Amino acid sequence: MAKKSLPFSLATMVFLLSLSSSLGKKFLFRRSGSAAVAVWKNGRPATSLGAAFLTTHLSHPQPQPQRQSLFQPQPLFSTKSPRNTHVPNANHNHNHNMGAAYHASANRQIVQRRNELLRQKREARQKALEKDRRRNLRLRELFHEENGHRKESSSFETGGPPMFAVKVVTCPALRAELKMNGREKRGRMFVERPALFDQLLCNGDEDGGESSFRGVDLNESSNDEIEDFDDLEATNTSYACLSVKALKQTIHEFFRRLKKSTYVLSASLPLLDEQGNVLPHPENDEETETMTGTWKVETDEDVQRAFVEAERFFLRQQQQQQQTDDDSSSASSSTMKRPTLILHVTKDPDAPPPPPPPPYLANLPDPQISPTMTMLSFYSFPPDTGIPSPESTAEQLKRLWRPFRALGRIYVAREGINAQMAVPTNVLPNFLECCTLPAERGGELAEVLGEYMENGMNVDPIPVPMEEFRVNPAFRNLHVRVRSQIVADGLETPLDWQSAGYDMPPLEWHRRLKEAREVREKMERQRKEREGNESEEQNEEPLPPLPPLPIVLDCRNNYETQVGKFELAEPLDTVNFRDSWDVLKERLKDVSKDAPIMTYCTGGIRCVKVNAYLTQEMEFTNVARLAGGVIAYDRTLNEQAPTEEPMFKGVNYVFDGRMGRRITDDQLGTCYTCGSKTHLITNCKNENCHRRMVQCEKCSGTYSGTCSEGCKARVLNGGMVPVKSVIGSKTTSTDQEDEKKEMEYDDEENVVYSNLDDYSDGHSTPAAPLLREIEANTASIFPSGAHMVSGAMQGSFLTTLASMSREGRILEIGSFSGYATACFLEGASLAGKLSGSDMGTREGGGPFVLSLERDARALGLAAAHLKVMSEFGMGEEGAKEASKIRSDGVEDFEKDSVSFTYNDIAGCELIRVSDALATLEEMTSENPSISTAPFDIVFVDADKTRLKEYVDILVSNDRILKKGGLILVDNVLWKGLVLDAASNGSGYESNSEDEDENSSTEKEREALRRNRRARKLANKMHRFNSAVVKDDRVEVLVIPIRDGLSLIRKR
Repeated sequence: MAKKSLPFSLATMVFLLSLSSSLGKKFLFRRSGSAAVAVWKNGRPATSLGAAFLTTHLSHPQPQPQRQSLFQPQPLFSTKSPRNTHVPNANHNHNHNMGAAYHASANRQIVQRRNELLRQKREARQKALEKDRRRNLRLRELFHEENGHRKESSSFETGGPPMFAVKVVTCPALRAELKMNGREKRGRMFVERPALFDQLLCNGDEDGGESSFRGVDLNESSNDEIEDFDDLEATNTSYACLSVKALKQTIHEFFRRLKKSTYVLSASLPLLDEQGNVLPHPENDEETETMTGTWKVETDEDVQRAFVEAERFFLRQQQQQQQTDDDSSSASSSTMKRPTLILHVTKDPDAPPPPPPPPYLANLPDPQISPTMTMLSFYSFPPDTGIPSPESTAEQLKRLWRPFRALGRIYVAREGINAQMAVPTNVLPNFLECCTLPAERGGELAEVLGEYMENGMNVDPIPVPMEEFRVNPAFRNLHVRVRSQIVADGLETPLDWQSAGYDMPPLEWHRRLKEAREVREKMERQRKEREGNESEEQNEEPLPPLPPLPIVLDCRNNYETQVGKFELAEPLDTVNFRDSWDVLKERLKDVSKDAPIMTYCTGGIRCVKVNAYLTQEMEFTNVARLAGGVIAYDRTLNEQAPTEEPMFKGVNYVFDGRMGRRITDDQLGTCYTCGSKTHLITNCKNENCHRRMVQCEKCSGTYSGTCSEGCKARVLNGGMVPVKSVIGSKTTSTDQEDEKKEMEYDDEENVVYSNLDDYSDGHSTPAAPLLREIEANTASIFPSGAHMVSGAMQGSFLTTLASMSREGRILEIGSFSGYATACFLEGASLAGKLSGSDMGTREGGGPFVLSLERDARALGLAAAHLKVMSEFGMGEEGAKEASKIRSDGVEDFEKDSVSFTYNDIAGCELIRVSDALATLEEMTSENPSISTAPFDIVFVDADKTRLKEYVDILVSNDRILKKGGLILVDNVLWKGLVLDAASNGSGYESNSEDEDENSSTEKEREALRRNRRARKLANKMHRFNSAVVKDDRVEVLVIPIRDGLSLIRKR
């Protein structure tokens, strides 16, 4: 057998060599040297006789000469090892439908897993909040118990006081590291005193000092020793005065940032003045140690001893006060109401220093002050195993990119990363370094991005001004999503993305297309010359040979190619990318395997998959793709060859809020509604339709940004106002509607109103110019909160109510940007003029607006608006001054309060508070820190979860709201969802999974999933409405204005 095998092999070799000589070596070396060798490298079966011979008999194949290709600068196939075992098309036929179903199922599982993690986080957060709520309620009960006991007796005869006061003092190093707020700087905590504490007081002689104190080991104590507690572990973690663990938990609830820091604890007794008042803690800890002494707090016994010493100190002060009262004729109450402990939190000197920041964060500019945003995109296909853990990588990307305030949409899968982003321009170099820094220099993304980013990053050469970006943002948040694939291709088995043809640079692509265009034009001229030549003899002469024209394939979807494409390009005309494979098979079924094929897409990622399919599945050998796609071509041509005429004509569609970038003025698209030529692409403004379409500027204005009369009527009747501009247009549809309205008002007989809201607006006094600027400033500075502004209709209503009040005294809870505050202040001044009152003040009465707000930035904007109003009024002069705020910006409000006067009759004061409800409670006390005369109107636009508590405080006494006064509560209809909450009895069900199953259609289930947070608030709002209407102390009228306004009159 061996003797017969050798001649067969030799004969085969002789046959192949002779065949290659007769064919000019084309067959053997083109097929074996390129395709077959590549197949051998990838471990695939041979597809030709030459490939079979080379694979079977050559353990080390020798390099073979190749025919000169159209794309010679780079080999057609990568020499890198593939990470996927792939079978070529000859032995494996992809089922695209099965592949799409598989990836759709995988994506659903990913989403379900993410939702489950989010649900667990929400539950953990809810448990923590519930624990805090119970603790706060318990402390409130103890306050009442303590006050009641103090009224009956001046001292505690049995046991001790129900709680300890703890003053937490942080060292300067930690104070700077934590960036503490006002509440944390004050450092006041309260710790419950358990009944077990009496046992600690008896464990040692009070005068015996530290050596005589014996703590209680909660882990070793028997149930007989601790009769008040059934669960020793719960005791150990519940009371901060008994264990280090519980004490640290309490501190972390107060200083949340301390969880990530290392520190040591020590304790001391408070310093008192002659009257027994607790003095402020000295800044120097050594001074405290000298005056009172400090001791370390490291063990449970140290904690117990510290609180025992604090109580003994308190009891001694009580005894001394009692002796003083007995010696004097008049009794006095002790200023020290409860045991007080000073707790020192000091940065651990032995803790290892924090790691240095990465180099890309050194000297990082503030991204919030960047004047422009830069659009960019990139993708990567890491080789070998790809991305082992997409979930971990997604979390890593969010963590690393958070300091840059980057926005965008990023997909992460095992095969790679696909990102479209907007980054503040002033931090763009730092962001690029973060993505490309090698691991040896501290880079964390070298394994997933770095050198594996195909063609680097596609950076838009023209940044977007921040003012324009805020009005029409490309992205609103940073969304990093895990997916089964970064581009859904529908393939059941993944290909080797490293073997995807030649990555042609943009300038070479430009040159190749220009040459192809010249060849085509020359061929056309020759054809016309032959047709016009009357000499038959010359007609028979052969034409000079011309190089073959490449096949240029546009791999984008049909709506993208309608508005822009390269010259000579053939669109695949697919609706979805996963439909490309059948189109390619049909288009290229009769094309030679070595024919030159050039492909392109928007950013380059789809071309990688298409070319991998062409080379590996369809076995084409002369394939190239545009490196970086049309985005890189546009940027490169502008930067390196600005005088060259672009070969791409029209608009390049992009997948962000811009929806397109205009490259040339060519209008290739056909308007969906009228059929005229245009380059504009948009989405139908009817959310139930949302058709992506090509539409001219005229039809966009005529149909109000919708695709048809039906969608237009639905948008207008539903009160939905188109706000986004059409891509490439110079004016937005809203501008066109404003111009149309101005013409309609000039000729009143021709006015046609689409709905009652438009009619009401048309027959109401327009809002003051200043209010319009306040609304514009809010949209610019708080784009995500622009909808929170009261608006013209509700603002006018608030002004009217204030002007009709008795004195024009209004309390506003929730200032936000100052729109409603300005409306109230205008109404208060009108009320003051009508009544002839003097200048109003907070304590003395008269027209006055008091507004409480906790957000420092919002309060800064409100203060800027009211300052303009007080100095320049609400007319055009005030509007002109207010418009400067958008360019000048606002700073966070650092003061405690600020006051203004308006029209020399109405006063106004903005006060920054940490908890408005607690501030109201304090205002009702005997000696409030904010003393006021009663108000006529209280406007509540604050925490929607505690509205009933606000109403109870305002109704239960007359110190804040007069009898017969009004309480205005905003957003009581909550986007109309209260109807569904009411129809479900007690509200929406809390089990979201059951809701999804019980919904009749997938559309309804999707709507429920999108609106879970809104439904929760709708539940609370419905419960509030139901409770307040049953309250006999008030009369209620709900007005369906804007998002619902409840007028509650106090009887």
